[in-house]
Amino acid sequence: MTLDLDTVGGLLLSALPETVLTVWALALLLDAAWRHREPGAQRRTGLLALGGIALAFAATVWLWASGARVPGIASSLAVDSFRFAVDAIVLVSAALAVLLSMDYLEREAIRIPEYYVLILFAAVGMMLLAGGEDLFVVFLGLELMSVSVYVLSGIDRRSPVGGEAALKYFLLGAFASAFLLYGIALLYGAAGTTKLRLIASQIGPLQLRSHVMLLAGMGLLLVGFAFKVAAVPFHMWTPDVYDGAPTPVTGFMSTAVKAAAFAALVRVLLEAFGAAETHQLWAPVIWWLAAVTMVVGNLVALAQRSLKRMLAYSSIAHAGYLLTALVGSYGGSTAGAAAFLFYLLFYTLMTVGAFAILALKGRGGERDVLIDDLAGLAETHPWLAFGMAVCMLSLLGFPGTAGFIGKWYILVAATGGGYGVLAVILVLTSVVSAGYYLPVVMTMYMKPASHDQAHAGVLVPRLAGATLAVMVAALLVFGFWPNRVLDAAQAGSHAFLPPGITTITLPVPVGN
Repeated sequence: MTLDLDTVGGLLLSALPETVLTVWALALLLDAAWRHREPGAQRRTGLLALGGIALAFAATVWLWASGARVPGIASSLAVDSFRFAVDAIVLVSAALAVLLSMDYLEREAIRIPEYYVLILFAAVGMMLLAGGEDLFVVFLGLELMSVSVYVLSGIDRRSPVGGEAALKYFLLGAFASAFLLYGIALLYGAAGTTKLRLIASQIGPLQLRSHVMLLAGMGLLLVGFAFKVAAVPFHMWTPDVYDGAPTPVTGFMSTAVKAAAFAALVRVLLEAFGAAETHQLWAPVIWWLAAVTMVVGNLVALAQRSLKRMLAYSSIAHAGYLLTALVGSYGGSTAGAAAFLFYLLFYTLMTVGAFAILALKGRGGERDVLIDDLAGLAETHPWLAFGMAVCMLSLLGFPGTAGFIGKWYILVAATGGGYGVLAVILVLTSVVSAGYYLPVVMTMYMKPASHDQAHAGVLVPRLAGATLAVMVAALLVFGFWPNRVLDAAQAGSHAFLPPGITTITLPVPVGN
């Protein structure tokens, strides 16, 4: 389906998922403001938010399945399979956040129906961020996402730790946004445009490869994105913010925020600076960021006894794995972008699953839940322990789980792109991660509970239990039968094929 962006209908169709979710969020905001004092208002708002997410997801799938595209260069918002794939992942993460928040907010007595509206606005920002073909659209999406998440991280106004986390995230986020905006200004000064494809077309004719403004602008962009994806050494906000925010918000931040920021980074680097002469400028920087992030994230996670902080540092390590996939995306090869999409989907499921089980175990933000506090969980709550074990093993990359397939795909992309050393670092740091993932499993199954009532307060609401069961089943099923998702990820990565390169969909005859 070819969309004509010169018509109103074509423009609306190209941004249909974002438009649907924005209108729904505005209507839901009015409903929450008028009826927030009624009994059950918060749960009703959550259910309505799920309805909006479902409509946006249906619009995304429809555009993707119909092969929506635009002739020539998209003006501000990409219309390609990569955008639709990331949008789907963001919407899945938002739906999981809403589902797991309903009982959590009631248990913690956080009565703020606007919580769900903020999740919707954050999702809209993430979708704009992932699909932006213009740097200003990228920046607007980033700010819409960031402001919403700043508020979500401090939504529990009774928690001083949550307030500290929100303030710290806001100050450092504003600092990173300034880097990003200044980088955009410098790139505009060098290339005379903020559209990604036009920047790429100007670099050769204007001989900008060694231009100081272009190099400085690219460097500032990388700093801003490195903060958002929690890459070392721009990661210091991550443990404190993840630790202080409500646990469902932490799961949302560690997956959806990271997915959108990584998607924007992939698009900016591959579309604006994907040519051979500019690839050599940023590839070594991403290489070192990936290596240092994997090493630091895994080593520091080893020293954590708090389960929530361990998962926070684990998310930093996984940012390094995703950066490795980015390095493997170059030229006519789409293996890196495909590996990025595949791993991002299942990273979302296993990370949200782990945080959801942590939320069931703890109270008051779950900051005091230690790994040793899970001792004996397999005896009293065997299915909950099984779910946590699957999430831990999938994060580790254990065979038989979707996490293993994802890491294998990243290794294939890295080695195929000529980055064998980085692949070795990924393997070695994954071995190190066994030192903090496996103790969680061993504690649940091999250590007795500290006392008879150690897990008496762990209640699994029906909605949260059903959501967890679906996530765990997906991690196991697609660990053995990943082909459908691999094919979808490969199709999503075709947006970055250079002009003139097409994929072969039929067998090639051999012989005469």
